[in-house]
Amino acid sequence: MASMGLNMDEQKAVERFKSEVVEPSMSKLVILDFYADWCGPCKALAPMLEKVAAEYADKGVVLKKVDVDAEKFIAAQFQVQSIPTVYAMFQGQPVADLTNARSESQLKQTLDQILAQLPIQPGAEGDAAVQQQQDVTQFVAMAEQVLAEGDPERAAGVFSQVVQMAPHNAAAHAGLVRALVQAGHVEQAQAALAAAETNPALAGDAQIEQAKSALELAGNKVDDGELAALRDKAASGDMQARYDYAEAAFAAGDRDAAADELLAMFESDREWNEGAAKTKLLQIFEAVGLEDPWVVSIRRRLSRLLFG
Repeated sequence: MASMGLNMDEQKAVERFKSEVVEPSMSKLVILDFYADWCGPCKALAPMLEKVAAEYADKGVVLKKVDVDAEKFIAAQFQVQSIPTVYAMFQGQPVADLTNARSESQLKQTLDQILAQLPIQPGAEGDAAVQQQQDVTQFVAMAEQVLAEGDPERAAGVFSQVVQMAPHNAAAHAGLVRALVQAGHVEQAQAALAAAETNPALAGDAQIEQAKSALELAGNKVDDGELAALRDKAASGDMQARYDYAEAAFAAGDRDAAADELLAMFESDREWNEGAAKTKLLQIFEAVGLEDPWVVSIRRRLSRLLFG
């Protein structure tokens, strides 16, 4: 990518791209993901790309992301017309368009075909990096399991260690924020989120945005007495009271009650407060995770109300 005749900002963009993408691609296969923060399909695709890249790290595969809003010049050079757009890069050149490989099996099959034709060898340094990546992936999975089992304090401790080990790992940062939220340490969670958001490598990451949503929702937590009072007030049918109760119920950990209330509100008056019930549901989906089975179930219920 030539830099002659470019203005200062364009030259800086080219230098960033060379450092972050082209140089690694000289010895590795780079999965290059063009995305934007506002792009729902990008957020849905990102976890799969990260998972496959981690599994193929020992084969010399790495994942690099380009925010099309922040890097308009780079996106234009690749003639990106829609997102997500995903390429495989080797030695500074696109060698395959991976955009249509939307499932894990499709992406793996395509990567296998590409790798069979390229002289990619991780080497000793690559092996060490692969081992660290495998360790990080294992620890993150362990922390997630601990969190799912209801021990957020211990999960936060594991996530914190992973953050120190791999400061650019989005899953570890996001997990730490979510664990601290569930443990009731809101101020610590806010500090952890602030640290993640100042890390350029994590800018716009879907997992960080998910943790941010979880933290915002946690701010509505009340004690048991206040929750009971909100429930009684919501029974009167007042929409604002029902909305307040739904927020508090979710913050208290009763996501079923929160979803039931918001869905009932949406069915009763979907236009109330500019569609606030639906907006809150979507925020909850973001916080919990779009692939979570509970979210999938509630989304189906919402879809039936929308289109049934």
